[in-house]
Amino acid sequence: MKQFFLASILAGALALPAFAADYTIIAPANPGGGWDQTARSIQTVMQQEGISGNVQVQNVPGAGGTIGLAQFASQSNGNPNALIVGGYVMVGAILTNKSPVTLDDVTPIARLTGEYEAIVVPADSPLKTFGDLVDALKKDPGAVSWGGGSAGGVDHIAVGLIAKAAGVDPTKINYIAFSGGGEALAAILGSQVTAGISGYGEFEAQVKAGTLRLLAVSSAERIAGVDAPTVKESGLDVVVQNWRMVAAAPGLTDEQKAAVSTDIEKLVKSASWQETLKTKGWQDTYLAGDAFKEQLAKEISSTETVLKDIGLVK
Repeated sequence: MKQFFLASILAGALALPAFAADYTIIAPANPGGGWDQTARSIQTVMQQEGISGNVQVQNVPGAGGTIGLAQFASQSNGNPNALIVGGYVMVGAILTNKSPVTLDDVTPIARLTGEYEAIVVPADSPLKTFGDLVDALKKDPGAVSWGGGSAGGVDHIAVGLIAKAAGVDPTKINYIAFSGGGEALAAILGSQVTAGISGYGEFEAQVKAGTLRLLAVSSAERIAGVDAPTVKESGLDVVVQNWRMVAAAPGLTDEQKAAVSTDIEKLVKSASWQETLKTKGWQDTYLAGDAFKEQLAKEISSTETVLKDIGLVK
């Protein structure tokens, strides 16, 4: 009878679902920006889909994500429940800030999303078209101020490429970096800068409300449902796509890394995540494993080349 009772308990325990790991996600920027939105979207979907019972998001802003990256690498070593979001912006910030901590010091898991850049001005701006903005830039580069994300990030790179394509010295651009999307948006809406640049999703609500005017997007072709020409249509051969990734802590075992990778795969294949992509206007660029590792190495190399071309890295 005792053996039967123990066997029944064991069978019941085995029948229970495995307890989902709790996660803490570092968003290495202020609330409101793309990384914060990505981290909180992961949080919501993981909990909705039962991938994790409890997901916390912590904001650690500063220096294009390198402060959060350094904290994450030093404090989370060997912790399989710690994640950090990052991407193109962080790659550039590591180079421009000469950060001693790089993506080699964490465990990249997967590229998740892609998003094209949007160039906007306040609704009452005298600049009605992207051509007007480019003309102003050519006339006096320093008089045109651009509000965007961290120095050396995708926003800064995009402005440099636009200037270069327009025949303007990229080192003459007047770029004002903000550490969070909320701060940048406030500056743009308050006409503290001439124009703003960021992922379309960060401006969509204000564009639809009529408080911002969308001048152009950085895609190769027009984006469905977005009423704006491409930068290429103006005659400037510039196409830029931001991408975002998720990484795990350093020092994980192969088994721990595999478990995290499995959870992220469940996330990106879920109906809730696919709906989130549609809502946010993000492209699904999921890439994992060795393929992502190889692509990341290429992105780091190409980003360094671009930053040198526009004078942000010597």
